[in-house]
Amino acid sequence: MLKCRTVWKKLAPLARNSSTLCHQNAKRAVLRSERRPALLQSAQMSAGPSGGGGPNNNTLYVVLVGATCLGGVAYAYSTLRGDKQRYQDRLTEIASRPNKETEINTAAPEATKESVTEKSSEEPVATSEPIQEPPLETPAPEPSEPSSSPAVVESAEAIPVAVAESTPEVSAEQIAPPVAESAPPAPTPAAAPVTPTPAPAAPTKPAPPAPVPEHAPYLLIGGGTASFAAARSIRARDPGARVLIVTEEPDLPYMRPPLSKELWFSDDPEVTESLRFKQWNGKERSIFFQPPSFYVDPIELTKVENGGVAVLTGRKVVHMDVRGNKIRLQDGAEITYDKCLIATGGIPRNLQVIERAGDEVMQRTTLFRKVEDFKSLGKVSREIKSVTIIGGGFLGSELACALGRRSEDLGLEVVQMYPEKGNMGKVLPEYLSNWTTAKVRKEGVRVITEAVVKNVSFKNGKVEIKLKDGRTVKTDHIVAAVGLEPSVELAKSAGLEVDADFGGYRVNAELQARSNIWVAGDAACFYDIKLGRRRVEHHDHAVVSGRLAGENMTGANKPYWHQSMFWSDLGPDVGYEAIGIVDSSLPTVGVFAKATEKDTPKAAAEKSGTGIRSESETEAVAVSVKPGTAAPPSPTHQKDDYGKGVIFYLRDKVVVGVVLWNVFNRMPIARKIIKDGEEHVDLNEVAKLFNIHED
Repeated sequence: MLKCRTVWKKLAPLARNSSTLCHQNAKRAVLRSERRPALLQSAQMSAGPSGGGGPNNNTLYVVLVGATCLGGVAYAYSTLRGDKQRYQDRLTEIASRPNKETEINTAAPEATKESVTEKSSEEPVATSEPIQEPPLETPAPEPSEPSSSPAVVESAEAIPVAVAESTPEVSAEQIAPPVAESAPPAPTPAAAPVTPTPAPAAPTKPAPPAPVPEHAPYLLIGGGTASFAAARSIRARDPGARVLIVTEEPDLPYMRPPLSKELWFSDDPEVTESLRFKQWNGKERSIFFQPPSFYVDPIELTKVENGGVAVLTGRKVVHMDVRGNKIRLQDGAEITYDKCLIATGGIPRNLQVIERAGDEVMQRTTLFRKVEDFKSLGKVSREIKSVTIIGGGFLGSELACALGRRSEDLGLEVVQMYPEKGNMGKVLPEYLSNWTTAKVRKEGVRVITEAVVKNVSFKNGKVEIKLKDGRTVKTDHIVAAVGLEPSVELAKSAGLEVDADFGGYRVNAELQARSNIWVAGDAACFYDIKLGRRRVEHHDHAVVSGRLAGENMTGANKPYWHQSMFWSDLGPDVGYEAIGIVDSSLPTVGVFAKATEKDTPKAAAEKSGTGIRSESETEAVAVSVKPGTAAPPSPTHQKDDYGKGVIFYLRDKVVVGVVLWNVFNRMPIARKIIKDGEEHVDLNEVAKLFNIHED
């Protein structure tokens, strides 16, 4: 290397002088306006002063420059070859010697050397089968980077462990100890490295949704009473019809009234699973309209020879294309139809103060509507110490009486609160509402009237309800029974009209929303020719409107003129039936008589043979009935014992609503009175039509 530098120092001045001469000659030629600079002849190059030199000097220059280049190339080649050889020798030495780490790294602790030796000796499989990777081809340094390889070698000499970890050519003996140290200790040391760690189980994917038919001639959205009544009516008029019911609930069509009535009075401890109950007449039945064998498989609906009714459970309709006559389910599946019925029912309302209270309160709140709600509340009532029912209407009062009757056996405190002055204060006149409140209290219920909820919170394991008047109620669970909101989610996508006053889909007299779309049940806002536009949320209306819609879907074209009824039972001893507009703000006239043992819901069920009274009442024909010849009626509500009676609701001196208090199987008479729309001078005479004074 020193020789090359000496030669270069001697040749450098010669090269500079030659370059200067060439540059000057070219410049002069351009200044003399020659077409091109003349090529410099080799004889003009000289190692002496500028402008001189001979052939010998130029030849010597060329020879010296060539020799210098050859020497440099030879030196670089020999250096790279030597470095490569030393690198290979170093790797070979590391791979060939066992447990060399303890000899090189003399500063390591004695305990570390022993553990490395033991683990290497306990791994015969890893030692006998080293990793067969090419030690030289992959990491071989490129000739253009001569300085990288020596750097690696020097670092390897200083820190041999780092080389063993960074180079893939090391043997299994060097790799195994770090793996064993990072793994958790096992009872048998030799088993840890030999036994492979099992791969974690793949997460179970949810089962794909069941296939759906592509087309249904009759498509019914909703799986409640109205939908089933329509399916039965369609099949009655068209025996070969293929009907598909799509319901969001996981259950087959069932009746809702027993969920707040008879099921709570059952002696069967497994009633929440069997969903079978004894009616007031002692007969046992299920809440389901038909057993599963009645229905056909949805995917087989198009193949069944004589048609049938199929139910697609657990599926929600999220979009409706009325122009394309098809619906889209939540999972993306689409079903086309010829005719469609919307019977989506309603959604239980909740108080905003409860919704704003947070998850802790919402988890301890039940919005009672479905089978799951009945099962959940039945389970909760056996596990808690107190429950508060907010709402004084039909549902709230029925649940309060049902839970109150169980309270003594369960050790459960039952509280009912509502803003009215008495139970069912929006329906019954004040005197009868007060009597009903006293009846509920006798069932073991703590009733809080004129209670307006201001705030709800969860503190110290209890739900705390604060009222506007300062009263506070602490409870374990809340049941919100404050009404129903019609389910009209499909209105936007379908372009259907929703009534601004009553809610629900606006339909014509034939319950049509479009030419091939009908609506029935709680979601229908229909026009009553006697009482104006209405929306009714009762079982009887669901039965009759669903039945009529099904008939019209098969071409009957019948108008809906039916006056639907509803009923409520406060246990097996007190019940009432109502029809028309029953609003406590209207003027009322009540006629009462002393009740007997046959004037109870239980006796009425025994006589009619069914616990669902609308099934018999709605089939009856509203004809004129001659009044009885019994004793004259007692004065209106002069006594506190309202055993049985009739309450007339008036608007412009015309009867628009009737409540039959512990009077049963007389609904056709009340329906005819409202249908006639006549003004009556003496309602005591009209009350005789109901034979309330018969012994």
